[in-house]
Amino acid sequence: MTAVAALEDLVILLLAALIPALVWLAWVRSSERAGAPDWGPLLGAFAYGALFATFIAAIAEGLILSAGAAVSQSYPRPEFTFLNPNSPWSLFFLVLVVAPITEEALKASGVVRYSDTFRHVADGPVFGASVGLGFGFLETLLYGLGAFLTGGLEAGIALIAVRSLSSVLLHGSTTSMFGYGYAEGKIGQGGWTGASYYLLAVGMHSTFNLLASLGTVVALLGLGPNDQDLASLVGLGLAVLYAFAAIEHARTVIQRAEFPGAAAVHPKFRPPPVRRPGVPPPRR
Repeated sequence: MTAVAALEDLVILLLAALIPALVWLAWVRSSERAGAPDWGPLLGAFAYGALFATFIAAIAEGLILSAGAAVSQSYPRPEFTFLNPNSPWSLFFLVLVVAPITEEALKASGVVRYSDTFRHVADGPVFGASVGLGFGFLETLLYGLGAFLTGGLEAGIALIAVRSLSSVLLHGSTTSMFGYGYAEGKIGQGGWTGASYYLLAVGMHSTFNLLASLGTVVALLGLGPNDQDLASLVGLGLAVLYAFAAIEHARTVIQRAEFPGAAAVHPKFRPPPVRRPGVPPPRR
């Protein structure tokens, strides 16, 4: 492969990861109908998630796993088996505990970093989604590059496509939830809601990772390769559905935060929806 061809493939992978993340961001931003945040600060939050949170989280996770391995070697007891990198339980410690706690904390720092630009509570989840989608974009690009190096351009694009429909959305939705809680505490005088919503984000992240690791769970139970493949496929499908449900919930939270009193109004007294030309009004 020539240098030019390799550069072209890199650009293709970059666009394959970036375009879906920006499309999701525009979709989430459109949930705030009265006055969506300006694109400048929003893209700054996206870059924060991609260029700062992603790399710092990777370093932090590596340090935590190294420290855990040292503890398991110094204290080779059954209760520390999950810290041994040679144990299959080490993977679950990473994806269910270390990664959610570390990554959600680093993404949350991006929400705090841009909180001075919040005009009202609804801005919090939008900026949270932006930070999370930026994180998911770069993480997905790095995974895609790994698949590209081992399986070629098609493998890289395929992996990016799958993660763009699952992991990227998950990162956006979890940080959006923290953004809502933090904005509610800062602007809406909701007290320490940011801490509780951080725990919610961690729980959502862990649940998603558990679904995505269903094939590994089946392998630990001693079932055969066919069962593992089926479990992996089912787990992937459930993870995609979970990610879409989570981001749709985040959009609902944004809409309710923008008009907090609208949900309490009886449907009879709500303003009628915007109708397309030629479509008759609904009966009341």
